[in-house]
Amino acid sequence: MKAKLNLTIDNSLLAHIKQYSVSHQISISELVENYFRNLTKASKKTNIVELMDKIERPSLELPEDLKKAYYEEQREKYGF
Repeated sequence: MKAKLNLTIDNSLLAHIKQYSVSHQISISELVENYFRNLTKASKKTNIVELMDKIERPSLELPEDLKKAYYEEQREKYGF
């Protein structure tokens, strides 16, 4: 079942919408309906924050003084 909906749109925007609908052979009602359908459907994508939360955190054994450890490693590697 379909229902009517009144929208208020800027005249210049409406002109562009009409041109678009004619060139793509789709009614303005279908454009609006498709837009709202896409807007309200559940997102299947997971954002990066959710993905990062799912990743297991590695257990790292870091020296207490990272700067000192870095310079000691460089000294051994390059002979400073």
